[in-house]
Amino acid sequence: MAMAMTHHHNRESSIDKHLDTGKYVRYTAEQVEALERVYAECPKPSSLRRQQLIRECPILSNIEPKQIKVWFQNRRCREKQRKEASRLQTVNRKLTAMNKLLMEENDRLQKQVSQLVCENGYMRQQLHTVNASATDASCDSAVTTPQHSLRNANNPAGLLSIAEETLAEFLSKATGTAVNWVQMPGMKPGPDSVGIFAISQSCSGMAARACGLVSLEPTKIAEILKDRPSWFRDCRKLEVFTMFPAGNGGTIELVYTQMFAPTTLAPARDFWTLRYTTTLENGSLVVCERSLSGSGAGPSVASAAQFVRAEVLPSGYLIRPCEGGGSIIHIVDHLNLEAWSVPEVLRPLYESSGVIAQKMTIPALRYVRQIAQETSGEVVYSLGRQPAVLRTFSQRLSRGFNEAINGFNEDGWSIMNCDGTEDVIIAINSGKSLSNSSNLTTGLSFLGGVLCAKASMLLQNVPPAVLVRFLREHRLEWADFNVDAYSAASLKAGTYAYPGMRPTSFTGSQIIMPLGQTVEHEELLEVIRLEGQSLTQEDAFLSRDIHLLQICSGIDDNAVGACSELVFAPIDEMFPDDAAFLPSGFRIIPLESKPDSLATNRTLDLTSSLEVGPATSQAAGDSPSQNARSVLTIAFQFPFDTNLQDNVATMARQYVRSVISSVQRVAMAISPCGSSPTIGPKPSPGSPEALTFHLGEELLKSESLGGDSVLKNLWQHQDAILCCSLKSVPVFIFANQAGLDMLETTLVALQDITLDKIFDESGRKALCSDFTKLMQQGFTHLLAGVCMSTMGRHVSYEQAVAWKVLAADANTVHCLAFSFINWSFV
Repeated sequence: MAMAMTHHHNRESSIDKHLDTGKYVRYTAEQVEALERVYAECPKPSSLRRQQLIRECPILSNIEPKQIKVWFQNRRCREKQRKEASRLQTVNRKLTAMNKLLMEENDRLQKQVSQLVCENGYMRQQLHTVNASATDASCDSAVTTPQHSLRNANNPAGLLSIAEETLAEFLSKATGTAVNWVQMPGMKPGPDSVGIFAISQSCSGMAARACGLVSLEPTKIAEILKDRPSWFRDCRKLEVFTMFPAGNGGTIELVYTQMFAPTTLAPARDFWTLRYTTTLENGSLVVCERSLSGSGAGPSVASAAQFVRAEVLPSGYLIRPCEGGGSIIHIVDHLNLEAWSVPEVLRPLYESSGVIAQKMTIPALRYVRQIAQETSGEVVYSLGRQPAVLRTFSQRLSRGFNEAINGFNEDGWSIMNCDGTEDVIIAINSGKSLSNSSNLTTGLSFLGGVLCAKASMLLQNVPPAVLVRFLREHRLEWADFNVDAYSAASLKAGTYAYPGMRPTSFTGSQIIMPLGQTVEHEELLEVIRLEGQSLTQEDAFLSRDIHLLQICSGIDDNAVGACSELVFAPIDEMFPDDAAFLPSGFRIIPLESKPDSLATNRTLDLTSSLEVGPATSQAAGDSPSQNARSVLTIAFQFPFDTNLQDNVATMARQYVRSVISSVQRVAMAISPCGSSPTIGPKPSPGSPEALTFHLGEELLKSESLGGDSVLKNLWQHQDAILCCSLKSVPVFIFANQAGLDMLETTLVALQDITLDKIFDESGRKALCSDFTKLMQQGFTHLLAGVCMSTMGRHVSYEQAVAWKVLAADANTVHCLAFSFINWSFV
């Protein structure tokens, strides 16, 4: 078919090329109007309705059907061309705005270079006449916040003076050279980048900066960013105590803000600040903020008893409108979190500008972009849920997890029988209510309340993203299905059946159903279905499936310094938008390496050994460690009835300890550096690492393999390999995948299985008779026999080898290992 060509199109007439003769055909204005009406009602070419409308229109009767078809084809082409032209114009406007932003950034960098050159020359001239302290003062003057007394803050004139000074200092950081900005590691600008990110270098406090283009108007952006709890997950509360006009069209607010603590090892922070909103002469909208200092500043002491007062240095948002719509945003966050008040090992979290960038600055820009895409309709709805509802789910899960970690007295939490030596902290909240609305059918107020078991530990050489991915994808390796079932049943029906009263087994099937994700996929929201089956005949036909709502973030290996989280809560299968949540989960925060870091083992309990105060010297024999470290915080919440409080507390403490033990095994398995005794610190005799590397070359031929390969071959070995302790009642402490399959169990349940339970009488006798030989020569061979799985099934094996596993000192026997060759179910 010849391609139809249209020279022009208007409401008066239209010209198309005839398919057969090649001559141009002119349509009258009435014919064009009739064709437009038909197209508007039936744009699809194969529509029978379109053919009917054409036949019913007399004015179109003298036009050939083929030529009408060509007109509709041209009409669709014109519409596509208009849409594409509109899209290209939008892209061009964005590129023009981004180019302007990059040019301004380049100018700022050139000024910064010139300033550094001048300062360098000046310092060279004054090297012999000016002492170091005077030089430092001249360098830091631009970024040091002067302390404002309460006398200036007691009247509007004084506050306006502080506000104007804050504005000037903020602008010098956002677009000037007041701070020496360097590119954020791992955040290279490019076509797919959200914006330009930078962190401070050699300035007081910790500062981060971002700038980018967003398709929203300045007033809308300011409204979103000022509502900090909606996008900043660590913000617990923001209260505006006073607001009054500034006299120049702007407003001044006195704001009290509380931030959650990220771990159980340090107190939370709060701020008492002045926030100034105004419009500049060039039409830019500015929201800037700084702390007000002085004794007794802010709300009453009682309301802030569990917080450490921190400082906001001049920070804020500069929002400039772009031609054709949209805005350019400059974000600056500059804080002093009083790092002296936290344990030394945690101080990188309170001194690192990269941490502030990942927690505050970057999320702020990402959130605004997310809202912009949702507003424009670019975000696809999931399972009929609106994007705002999905955001609310994520925010509520994160907030509930933060509340459990912090356990504020104001929320009703209190510590249960803690003498400071417990590795797992138990907190209870007797007045906890999960009502999210006035609808009593969706809110739950427990008779006893909610109990939280939580702990923090140090991980070394364990990539947070890898660990969280493993915990997400292999829940069977660390979770207890019966504990999940208990929490789910309590939330669903308000019952408090103690775990084990209705025995249920997990089939091993974990189905992940995605609900939504953020713009850059840095956070996933999903529903997890765990398939279970009853172990009793009377409940055989009842569903035992468990559903969890879960958020997973920080699984990108390239996100330098990003926090990784896995937070989940049991839900009903058809959970409403205001469903009640009781979140539990894991948070892993990377710590920046420091040359004076204490040398530690891969996993340590911090709650009983850390002290707050000045830096302590290293213990004798310890050497500085350059290995990557991170802090893992675990918190699990359980509803309880008053009569079962002690039982649930005991269960919760044991369960969290079991989870910690499983996480330690997983951490050992995925550690890229610590898998070999020649890399990093040696494992202690009692650590789980020791059992992996001393099984003998006969088993894995480890002399030809690296550390990671040894562990991988051990886990994937075709023989069932089991390790048991040498206690009075030997229990299993490790098994590879084949061993778990043979025993029909999981790593979590493995610790409840004793050695005598798997061997029959003849097997036990054979082991006892060869025990002396085993201890003398290091291994012994057992003849073919039969053992028992945890499900009661018989397992035959052609041969078994028992190994003596030595600790790192090569003198102490750590445990026994068994290798079952060619095993199969009978």
